[in-house]
Amino acid sequence: MPPITFPESLPVSSRREDIARALAEHQVIIVCGETGSGKTTQLPKIALALGRGRANTGKLIGHTQPRRIAASSVAKRIAEELKTPLGEIVGYKVRFQDRLQPGASVKLMTDGILLAETQTDPLLKAYDTIIIDEAHERSLNIDFLLGYLREVLPRRPDLKVIVTSATIDADRFAKHFESAKGPAPVLMVSGRTFPVEQRYRPFEESREYDLNNAICDAVDELWREGGGDVLVFLPGEREIREAAEALRKHHPPGVEVLPLFARLSQQEQDRVFEPHGQRRIVLATNVAETSLTVPGIRYVIDPGSARVKRYSYRNKVEQLQIEAVSQSSANQRAGRCGRVSNGICIRLYDEKDFLARPKFTDPEILRSSLAGVILRMKALGLGQVDNFPFIEPPPRKAIADGYQLLQELGAVDDFNELTPLGKELSRLPLDPRVGRMILEARSREALSEILIIASALSGQDVRDRPMEQQQAADEKHKKFDDEKSEFLGYLKLWKWIEEAKGGHGEHKLSNRRYEALLRENFVSPRRVREWKDIYSQLHTVVAEQGWRMNGSPATYEQVHLSMLAGLLGNLGCKSDEDDWYLGARGIKFWRHPGAHLSKKPGRWIVAAELVDTTRLFGRGIANIEPQWLPGIAGHLIKTQLLEPHWEKKAAEVIALERATLYGIVIYNSRRVNFGNVDPKAAREIFIREALVNGEWESRLPFLAHNARQIKKVEELEHKSRRQDVLVDDELIYAYYDSQLPPDVCSGATLERWYRQASKAEPKLLHLSQDELMRHEAAGVTSSAFPKMLRLGGVDCATEYLHQPGDARDGVTVTVPIYALNQVSEERAEWLVPGMLEAKIMALLKSLHQRPRSRLVPLPDFIKEFTATHTFAQGALVEVLLKAVKERSQIAVQRNDFKLEQLQAHLFMNFRVVDEHGRQLGQGRNLAALKAELGGQARSAFQALAALKLPASAQQQAPAAPLPPVAKGGIRAEVVQPNKKPVQDAAKTYTAWTFGELPELMEVSRGAQTLIGFPALIDRGAHVEIEVFDEPEVAAAKHRLGLRRLLALQLKEPLKFLERNIPDLQKMSVLFMSLGTAEDLREQIIGVALDRAFLAEPLPKDEFQFKARLEEGRSRLNLIAQEVARQTGVVLTEFSAASRKLKDARAAKDVAEDVTAQLQRLCPKNFVSATPWAQLQHLPRYLKAITARLDKLRADAARDAKLLAELRPLEQRYLRRVIELKGTADARLADFRWQLEELRVSLFAQELRTPQPVSVKRLEKVWAQISN
Repeated sequence: MPPITFPESLPVSSRREDIARALAEHQVIIVCGETGSGKTTQLPKIALALGRGRANTGKLIGHTQPRRIAASSVAKRIAEELKTPLGEIVGYKVRFQDRLQPGASVKLMTDGILLAETQTDPLLKAYDTIIIDEAHERSLNIDFLLGYLREVLPRRPDLKVIVTSATIDADRFAKHFESAKGPAPVLMVSGRTFPVEQRYRPFEESREYDLNNAICDAVDELWREGGGDVLVFLPGEREIREAAEALRKHHPPGVEVLPLFARLSQQEQDRVFEPHGQRRIVLATNVAETSLTVPGIRYVIDPGSARVKRYSYRNKVEQLQIEAVSQSSANQRAGRCGRVSNGICIRLYDEKDFLARPKFTDPEILRSSLAGVILRMKALGLGQVDNFPFIEPPPRKAIADGYQLLQELGAVDDFNELTPLGKELSRLPLDPRVGRMILEARSREALSEILIIASALSGQDVRDRPMEQQQAADEKHKKFDDEKSEFLGYLKLWKWIEEAKGGHGEHKLSNRRYEALLRENFVSPRRVREWKDIYSQLHTVVAEQGWRMNGSPATYEQVHLSMLAGLLGNLGCKSDEDDWYLGARGIKFWRHPGAHLSKKPGRWIVAAELVDTTRLFGRGIANIEPQWLPGIAGHLIKTQLLEPHWEKKAAEVIALERATLYGIVIYNSRRVNFGNVDPKAAREIFIREALVNGEWESRLPFLAHNARQIKKVEELEHKSRRQDVLVDDELIYAYYDSQLPPDVCSGATLERWYRQASKAEPKLLHLSQDELMRHEAAGVTSSAFPKMLRLGGVDCATEYLHQPGDARDGVTVTVPIYALNQVSEERAEWLVPGMLEAKIMALLKSLHQRPRSRLVPLPDFIKEFTATHTFAQGALVEVLLKAVKERSQIAVQRNDFKLEQLQAHLFMNFRVVDEHGRQLGQGRNLAALKAELGGQARSAFQALAALKLPASAQQQAPAAPLPPVAKGGIRAEVVQPNKKPVQDAAKTYTAWTFGELPELMEVSRGAQTLIGFPALIDRGAHVEIEVFDEPEVAAAKHRLGLRRLLALQLKEPLKFLERNIPDLQKMSVLFMSLGTAEDLREQIIGVALDRAFLAEPLPKDEFQFKARLEEGRSRLNLIAQEVARQTGVVLTEFSAASRKLKDARAAKDVAEDVTAQLQRLCPKNFVSATPWAQLQHLPRYLKAITARLDKLRADAARDAKLLAELRPLEQRYLRRVIELKGTADARLADFRWQLEELRVSLFAQELRTPQPVSVKRLEKVWAQISN
C-alpha cells in the first residue's frame, strides 16, 4: 500500500481525525459538506488509512456515485492522488466498463451496480465499508440502498457505512440509521466557496415583457459589474432555444451564447468546457446544478424553474413538468458562481416566493413508478414494500401503481405474489417493461430484433437534430423511417450503422472516417457507442440465461407482439373525429410531432412512452392489430356479456361479448354461445323463447302439437272476449323446466336428449288442452261463434280477436270484392249470436235513465228479447227500439241510442279482398267501404257473371264482333224455368222482342250463388241487356234503357214534339249560361216521356210494354207543354236571381253562398235531374234568393247571423255527400230539400213554406239520419 497523503487545501482534510474516530466508534456516520469540500475523494483514503480495504481485511471499500461519469472521474482522481495506476488499488465499475483488478481495495461504482450485486451477494460480504455519496439526490437507487443497508447492518456488525450529503438535510439520514447509541453522528465539513450576493428581480409576465426580456435585462445588469461568464438556468431545450435567440439579437456579436442540455451531442457539450477568450453566456438545464461544473462562471441568473420528471398515477406516464425548484436547488444554482471569486446570483422571483418553496426537492421515490423496486425487493425476499425501511416510505398510491404495472406485465398474480414469469423477470437486471419484452421475444423467436429495439429505447436517440440544421438532419434521417412502426425504424438504423462500417480488411472504414460518416448523417457516434453498449449488456443477459437468438428474421407480428407485452398500458385507439388517440384509463394522447414515420399511423397503435409536455405525446409509435390483444393481454382484458338472447337461426342462446383493455374497447358485439358461459341462465332463455314463445323451427313432434293446442285455446279466448282461459307463460315454462334435464340449453342439446328419451315415451313433452286451460270457456260454441257468415249470398270467413285498440278487435268478416255491394247493413248490425247480448247491453246502457230504469234487470230483458226475436231479422236498432217502447211505454226515438258510445268491437269489421286474397280495404263503416270500392265491386261481379254464362248462351253467341258494353255492365243470359226465355243477351233490340225480363237472376261461383239484376241499356239507336250487382244501379240504368225503347216506337210523334215545344227559343236564351237549346229540348222531352209512360210499376214483358205505349201516346203532347211551361218559370226566376246577384255587389261570403246555391238548384241538367215534385218549388227557392239580396243592403248583419245559423247544418250535409261517394241515400236527399225550405224560412219568410221548418227541427232530423 503506497503512503496516503491528504491535500491540506481541502476542508475535509482538517476533519479527517474526527471522521476516523467517528467511523471507528460507530457503524454508520453521516458526512455533510458542500460540493468542493473534498469529501468524495478523501473519504475512501480515510477508510484505507483506518486499515479497511482488501489489503487489510480482504474485503473492498465500496463507493457509490449517482452518475457513471462521476464514478469514473473520481476513481481516476483518487488513483492519481495515491500515485497508482487506475484499477490497481482504486478502480471503478459502471454499467458497461469494469476497471478493477483482483487485488484492488477501493471500488467506485454507480448505485445501480451495488443494487444489482445485492441479488448475488445479499449480505454484501464482498465489502467491509460502503460509502454512499451524494445521498441528498435521493434517487430511487439511493433510497433503496439506504433501506437495504439498514436491514443488512444488524447481520453484518463488521460493515461500516458512510453516507455523504451536500445539503443540511442530514438529520433525516441520522435518524434513519439510529442504533442503540442513538442517531448516527453527523460531521459537518465546510465547502470551498466565495461569498455570493443574492439579488431578487421579480417580473410580471405580459405580452410585451416575457422571461427572455427579463433575462436580457439581468445580463445587462451583471455585465455592468465587471468581467466573467454568466450561467442561466432554464427548464428545457425549447426555452434555451428561445432565450439564445433573444440574447443573440440583444447583444453585440462579440458575445458567445452556448446551450447546455443532456441531449446535446458530446461535441457541443464539450465546447462549454473549452478555454475561451470572449465573454460567454451559458444557457443550461438543471444538469449544471450538481453533475457538471462549468468553469469561469461569476454570475448566475435563476428563473427558479426546472423540468421535473413526475410519474402520474392516474395516467401511468412519467411527465416532464415545469415546476418551481426547491430552496436547496436554488442554493446549489447560486453556489455555481462562487467557485472562482465573489459571485452575484440574480433570481427572477422575489424573496417571499423563495422562502415559501419546499426546502428540498422531492425524492425520486415519491415521484416514480415502483414496479422495478417491488420486483427486485420480491426477488431479494425483502418482504412487503409497505414494511421496507425507506427513509421516506413511498405513498400507498405509488405502491399500488407499481403492483398494477407488474400485473400488466403478468409478473404478479391477483394476490401480488410473483408469477413464474415474474420470477424470471426479477432475475433480469433490467427495467421490468424491457425485461418483459425480452421474455416475450424469446418465446416468439424475435430476440435479435427486440434486443436492438429495447436497447435503443433504454438510451437516448442516436439521431442528432442540431438547431441550425434541422431540415438537413430530417432529410438524412428519412431513409431510416418505416411506414408503420418506429420500432422497425430502429432496426433499419441499426442495420445501416452496422453496414456503414464496412467489411474486413481494406474495405473497413477507419474509426475517424466512420465517425465522420455518422456525423454527416446526423447520427451521434457517442450515442451509437452507448446504444451498442446497452445492446451488448442485454445480449450478455440473454447469453447468461442460455437463450438462443433467432436465426431467421422475425415477422412484423412477432416483433410487435413482443413489444406489446411490455407496453400494454401504452395502447392507443384513434378517435373518429380528431387526431388524438384514446389511451389506457381514458387518457388522450397525440402522436409526437417528431415521430419517425413515413406515413400517418393507423387506427390502433402502441407507444414506447407517453410524455407530458405541452400536451400528452406518444413517442416510439407502431401500428398494431386489435386481434393480437386477446392472446397477449388476456390477463388484463375485461369482458362483458351483453344482451343474452335467443337466436332462431343458430338455435342457441347468444350473448354479445364486449372486451375492454384499460377502458379501450377492443371488440364489440362478438357473438358468444351463452350456454358455454352460463348454462343455467341460457337454459331459462331457451325455454322461454324457443319453447314457450315458439321461436324455434324444429321437426320435433311435441312443438307442432303444443302450438296447435295453444292456438285452439287462444281462439276460445278471442271468441269469449276473456283473456284468462289459457294458462300463463309461467306455468308453461314451469312444465318444460320440470321435464328437461339441466344441461339442455339449446336446440342441439334438446334434440340430442329428445331422440333418446322419446324412445321410452313417444308422447314426451306433449301438452293436453286441459293442461293449457284454467277453466272452461262457457258458451263458446260453433253456432254462437260461427266460422262462416252468409253475407250478400256468399259464405264469408270470420276471425275473432280480443285486443281492444286493435283495428281487428271483435269479429272481422272477409268479404270478396264481387259480393261487397250485396252485403246488407241490417245483417251486419246483428254481429254473431255469441256477441249479440253484449251489443244489446251496450245499446240499452246508452239510453237515458228514465226508459232504462223500466227495463231492469237488463240481463233478464236481454234474454227475453233474444228468445222472442228471430236473429238477424230486420235492422237491430229498429227491432230493439220497438221492444223498448213496448216495455217502457215511453216514446223512445232512434237517436236516443247513443251509437257513438259503443266500443268498436260491437260493430262488424269488414275486410274486403280481391280474388287472390289481397286486402283492398278494411273498416266498420260499410257505406264508406261501398262508396270507396263499389265501382271495383261491380266490375268484379260482372266479370264473374261473364265467366258463368250458361252454355246455351255461349253456343248461340254470334261470331261477328260485338258492340262495346256499357260501362259497368256484362252480357248475360237469364234462364227463367217454365217461361219464355230471354233471347241472346248479346243481341241488340229496337223493340220488345226478348221475352219477359225478370227482376233478378242467379250467378254461381263454385258452391256460392250470387243474385244479379238485369237491365236494359240505352245505346242510342238500340238497347241491350246487362246484369248488375246492385238493384238501385240496375233500376237507374233500366229506366233510361226503357225510355230509349219507347222513343224508338214513337219516332214520328217525337219529331213533331221537338218542333213544337212552346217558347223554346225564349227559354234557350235564358238557358244559354247553362247549355245549348238542344240540351234543353232533350231534357224536356225526356221528362215528358218519363211522366207519360214510366209510372211504376214498369212493364215486365211485351204485352205490358205495348199497353203502356198506347196508354201514354194520347197525353204526351199535353205533358210536354206542362214540362216546358214549368221549365220556363224556373229559368225566368233563375235569370232574375243571377242578375240581382251581379248588381248587388254582395260581400264575398254572401256572394259565394248564393253562387253555390244557384249551382245546386240549377245545374246544366236541372230539368231531368230534379224530381218533378221539387221542380214545382224551384221558382220559390229562386225568388227567395232575389228577396234575400234585396234585404241585404238594408241589414247585412242580419244576413250574416242567419247564414251562421244555417252553415253548420249545410256543412254536415255536404260532408256526408262526399263520404258516400255517389251512393244514393233517400233520407239525405230529403234533407237537402228541407235545407232549401229553411233558406226560404230564414231569408224570405214572406214566401212561406209548405210545412213549419227551423234550425232546431233540422238538427233533430240530422241526429236521426246520422244515427
